[in-house]
Amino acid sequence: MYDDTCRFLAENFSADFASWLLGKSITLTELKPSELSLEPIRADALILLESDDSVLHLEFQTRPKRDIPFRMLDYRVRVYRRYPDKRMRQVVVYLQPTGSDRVRQTSFSLERTRHEFDAVCLWEQPATFFLQYPGLLPFATLSQTIDPEATLRQVAQTINQISDPITQANLTAASAILAGIKLEEDVIYRLLQRDIMQESVIYRSIQEEAEARKQREIAVNLLRRGITINIIASATGLSIEEVQQLQQQISESP
Repeated sequence: MYDDTCRFLAENFSADFASWLLGKSITLTELKPSELSLEPIRADALILLESDDSVLHLEFQTRPKRDIPFRMLDYRVRVYRRYPDKRMRQVVVYLQPTGSDRVRQTSFSLERTRHEFDAVCLWEQPATFFLQYPGLLPFATLSQTIDPEATLRQVAQTINQISDPITQANLTAASAILAGIKLEEDVIYRLLQRDIMQESVIYRSIQEEAEARKQREIAVNLLRRGITINIIASATGLSIEEVQQLQQQISESP
């Protein structure tokens, strides 16, 4: 859910992200992981944006993970293989406060190899900056603020001034989703208009993904009971190929 929201914001408000992380407002386009020479390690956590002369690699994380430093090196090499002349900025953005020292880790070392990247802890960033850019508004509540509820109220007021209804709906939904990391649901829906966010691409995408996840769970349960693939596909709406993939995952799991 958070991955999808952050990806949507980065891809649709790339100039705002460039202003934040590259220091200049330039429009970036999506670089598909499949365009690189190897399959991605974990495509759902990966956001690659490019301009004519640079690539911005973003990863948004709620909690730090051990493999992130290696992943940064791996993707730097992959992009270099495809675009040896492009500069690359790699940033891991941590959304949720933690006491783990891993959020301070900004390099990967292996024998005589060392690779460096950047890490940003949202809770250490000033809220005033995020309030300046439409595409960054949903992050303001997670920033350095003594009153997250008041900050979300300010976010809501700013979004309400946006004239385009689709942009307004998308930013409202994204703000609600990310604010859920820090605030209770009743507080969020008291400040943000739920009827508006239901019109957003993000909201519909999450609803569809939740339904698809539910159907996959049903399919897995039926597979474990020995129900045939054709019957499961008919009952869940999944394709036969999707059910076969689930069957293979079950057989490969310990």
